[in-house]
Amino acid sequence: MKFSIGHRLFLSVLLAILAVAASAVYLLRQNVLASFGDYAVGIELDRLDELSGALAARYRAQGGWEFLPALDARRSWIAGELARLQDERRYRAVAAPAPAPAALPARTAPAAPVAPAAPVAALARAVPASPPAPPAPPAPPAPPMMPLPPPPVDAPRAGGVTYDLHERVTLLDASGAYLAGRQPGTLPLARRAIAVDGATIGYLGVARSHRPSDAMALAFLDQLRSSLWLIVAAALALSALAAVLLARHFRQPIGRLAEGARALAGGRYDVRLPDTRSDELGELARHFNALARQLGSAEGARRQWVADTSHELRTPLAVLRAQLEALQDGVRSPTPDTLDAMLRQVLALNKLIDELYALARADVGALDCKCAPLDLWPLVTAQAQGFADRLQAAGLALELGDAPAAQPVLADADRVRQVLDNLFENSLRYSAPGGRIALHAHADAACLHLVIDDSAPGVPDDALARLGERFYRVDASRSRAHGGAGLGLALCRRLLEAQGGALAFAHSPLGGLRVTVSLPLARGAA
Repeated sequence: MKFSIGHRLFLSVLLAILAVAASAVYLLRQNVLASFGDYAVGIELDRLDELSGALAARYRAQGGWEFLPALDARRSWIAGELARLQDERRYRAVAAPAPAPAALPARTAPAAPVAPAAPVAALARAVPASPPAPPAPPAPPAPPMMPLPPPPVDAPRAGGVTYDLHERVTLLDASGAYLAGRQPGTLPLARRAIAVDGATIGYLGVARSHRPSDAMALAFLDQLRSSLWLIVAAALALSALAAVLLARHFRQPIGRLAEGARALAGGRYDVRLPDTRSDELGELARHFNALARQLGSAEGARRQWVADTSHELRTPLAVLRAQLEALQDGVRSPTPDTLDAMLRQVLALNKLIDELYALARADVGALDCKCAPLDLWPLVTAQAQGFADRLQAAGLALELGDAPAAQPVLADADRVRQVLDNLFENSLRYSAPGGRIALHAHADAACLHLVIDDSAPGVPDDALARLGERFYRVDASRSRAHGGAGLGLALCRRLLEAQGGALAFAHSPLGGLRVTVSLPLARGAA
């Protein structure tokens, strides 16, 4: 079953949004419960201010907590005190007289105005015949109203929530030791100090409840729970929109990449992708274009390799065929010169096949090189002396520099001889008569560098970078007229690379080509 990128993006965004929504709802619920719990505890402590004041007054009157009952009765003593204070509060509310209406006429005689004490005494002395009136007896106090019964403990209230405050109140002394009420347990305790004359004499504590104790919290949570489906629907809509936009943003370059890959697989190496994006897809498009260029170059080199190889193989075979046909037709006789000419073509063909075989083995990493510590300079001078006669016959002088300090290199002697033979042959073949070939060597911290300079003619600048490519020949002075298939320098480079060395080309101060052979020094060499 095909699962497209759009579907993957949709599910990914949907799950992410749902996870964020669920986390937000959970955290909001926990914060609401904690906030309402703190709010409810604060309200309950405020409701205990009257009890706190009563306890402070009795502590001041008794001089301590001696008014508390025995230990076995202290657990329910707080509930009794709360009920007593409630009864007193209701009694005061019922016993308070109602104010008389202002418009109601007075039915009794108006009270005599109150005068200062001195004028009253003088008046009494002025009228001695009249005895003072006896004071009116005080009115009997109104009979006390019967207190209303306290509400039942844990009575149900609005919303089905029960308040059990009296069971969660604890009285502690100034040091935090238990005095009365609920025994301190595992529930967290919020407390408020009881002070007398500015000094803390104890604490009233209220244990927090495990469940939300405020109807507003429950109502808010119910409303939040009912709106969860709206959150889910919004998450679905947002994830679908985001998935469509993201899929459109990513699928277009991915689709172009897929089409380009199909074109490459079909052999169209000229295909290119737009690489204007600055993200990873843009980088991928740039890598794709580089790969297409390399594949195109490799395909061109392969075709050129096949064409050059077939051409180089066909040349000696054509010469051999022509000479054999001439012998067969009686045009030429099998003289030693004719046989020597045929043998030269066979040897040239054999050399070409050997070079192609060596290059093929080097390409797959199967070139056999047995590297060992080797003193390079004596081997170089010996190989150069082997070309002395041919160089003298060609009118070229051989110059050997001073021998470098003993610096053994890690190399295969046979492969090094093969490289030197190819390089000396190249200088001999392409240097003009009257020139010279100079050799010198120097070492650095890692390699020993052998430098071979030859005289004019030189190599153009644009050809230096291509020297060492297979079947490449300079078209001017170093042309195919001098012979060779253009594989010698390429084979030298691969042979040196297989030994950890390198081959470099530059302009020679003698007017021709400078070839630098670099080989790694043997470990532990001085």
